[in-house]
Amino acid sequence: MRHDDQPFRVLLYSHDSVGLGHIRRNLALAHALVADSQAFGGRPVTGILLTGVGHEAELDVPAGFDVVLLPGICKGTLGYRPRHVRVPMDDLIGIRERVAQGVVHGLTPDLIVVDRHPFGVDGELRDALLQTRRARPGTTIVLGLREVLDGPETAALEWAALGDLTRVTEIFDEIWVYGDPAVHDVRSTGELPAELHGLVRHTGYLAADRHWLPEAQPTEQPYVLTMVGGGSDGHALAHAAARATVPHGHHHLVVAGPQMPARDLADIRAVAAAGTTVIASVPDGLATIRRASAIVSMAGYNTVCEVMSTTTPALLVPRHAPRLEQLIRARALAAVRAVDVLDPGDLTPARLTEWIAGAVSRTQDRTAVDLAGLAGVARRVDALTIAATHEEPTRVAV
Repeated sequence: MRHDDQPFRVLLYSHDSVGLGHIRRNLALAHALVADSQAFGGRPVTGILLTGVGHEAELDVPAGFDVVLLPGICKGTLGYRPRHVRVPMDDLIGIRERVAQGVVHGLTPDLIVVDRHPFGVDGELRDALLQTRRARPGTTIVLGLREVLDGPETAALEWAALGDLTRVTEIFDEIWVYGDPAVHDVRSTGELPAELHGLVRHTGYLAADRHWLPEAQPTEQPYVLTMVGGGSDGHALAHAAARATVPHGHHHLVVAGPQMPARDLADIRAVAAAGTTVIASVPDGLATIRRASAIVSMAGYNTVCEVMSTTTPALLVPRHAPRLEQLIRARALAAVRAVDVLDPGDLTPARLTEWIAGAVSRTQDRTAVDLAGLAGVARRVDALTIAATHEEPTRVAV
């Protein structure tokens, strides 16, 4: 381990093929680790966000962190493909793999958190993680998972594609599941193989104490808010919401997302009702959520976490494809009365108008859900760091 006066080095990886969910999770972790000045024996925290996020994203990066952009990928009909560069996918993965190896080798992190895909897209992280485990066995390597992966059958196929899961248990120290097992537990649903259950640590939802920018709060009050995440698949909800009617005295702000195609954004603006403003993005989503009277949104992990950090009523309209993740999340949270849910098949401006009318005058109690995931992550890192300073590494070379 480094001397106590040296910064604690963190690498946060996200592949980022669709939307902004993966990088937003890692950004939340970065802010939480920087803010937890009592952890790591008082050592300052520094690090790198290794991400494939698109050019259009504006990232609120904490002090002490930098960003390394991987060449972008997106999902096509036959799997992942290059987002911008016109080269074969194998060539692009080769570039991403070499960038990742360079970052890991140069940073020599004390902590590596890999979001969602244990070895990255097409195994692009595998060699870098293996080299770290061999050369620096004291480095903590963690797999971070949202609380819902997908339907059990789909999740099982993805785990099977990794091959022998012994390699996962040899490389990773823990699996952080960013959720509350009382709401949804990937161990009991079949979304996580039994061989990996012993690595699981539930942190709670990454909701409470998220970093936000007070100066980014909208000044117009009161208002109803509709959000569709990155916006690449949010046209139907934003289109219906823009035509809904909100109660007298309220404005309606529809945030279409920075990744919504320009043609779709123009289409939504063209049908917007009086008193409705349609914009592509806001400086800070959480700041906007905190001041809303009611919220309509899709059911992506990060938007849901930001919503649940408030007592504002929320109506989730989850997508059903290409994954069941949002539908499973929405139904699980509705079962504990944390949100309301509307099936996309029932989505109409009239249904939204009706829900909004009843929502703006009430609040939503979410105290039954563990929302302290950011503090939970900081505690896990602190515990692992303390253990590493008192024990010699016991891992064998893999």
